Amino acid sequence: MILAILQARASSRRLPGKVLKSILGRPMLALQLERVGRARRIDRLLVATSLDPSDDPIVALCDELGVGCFRGSLDDVLDRFYRAAAPQKPASVVRLTGDCPLADPVVIDRLIEAHTGGDNDYTSNTLTRSFPDGLDVEVISFACLEAAWREAQLPSEREHVTPFIYHHPERFKLGSLSQAHDLSHWRWVVDEPDDFAFISRIYEALYPTKPAFTTADVLRLLSERPEIAAMMGRAKTNEGYEKSLAADAAYLADHKEQT
Repeated sequence: MILAILQARASSRRLPGKVLKSILGRPMLALQLERVGRARRIDRLLVATSLDPSDDPIVALCDELGVGCFRGSLDDVLDRFYRAAAPQKPASVVRLTGDCPLADPVVIDRLIEAHTGGDNDYTSNTLTRSFPDGLDVEVISFACLEAAWREAQLPSEREHVTPFIYHHPERFKLGSLSQAHDLSHWRWVVDEPDDFAFISRIYEALYPTKPAFTTADVLRLLSERPEIAAMMGRAKTNEGYEKSLAADAAYLADHKEQT
């Protein structure tokens, strides 16, 4: 069984409540779930959110949409992710995040096929970037996820779920999906208000006439409408991960003192 888990929370620092912000009268998260739901290789889809009261509206939205929702730790996202997956007993888990409303079901299916076909422990399109930032997909065998959950210690490994895995290629079989045409310069992820305005314009231009618009449709739109392309945000990628690396240094210093 292939289980997809989409991480979502309302307490984003740069754009609080972003996953619930409205695009064409619907929460951004609902639109992303609609797109992910078109992936043919996913057997079940869950949202993993936190126990923080700020995430109560996410739970309510999932109830409204008929999408399963798990609540766990706000900060130990690896623990939340693992505990969401464990009762389902999946063979592999697809990891998605709620700040990627242009998620592409075709890319998701390709990653799943590459993962299962390669008999990998971990497969992603982020180890070597060629897809737009915002079409990120990671597929993890459940045994691999469980090993990370049991053994990962560093703050960056607990907050970001998969670093423990891809930092140990000597232990886990890693697979990478890339494409010949490098599109990694496109930023389609929502971290800041500029990102949200950009994504909103894409939806406003495409969704009313073609709800299942494709990545090719987005690229065509941005080519034909340079004023929309110019709205793309320029926020720094992986800022949260870099903060976690700083926390790692503090953790290691403290651990060294104790030993």
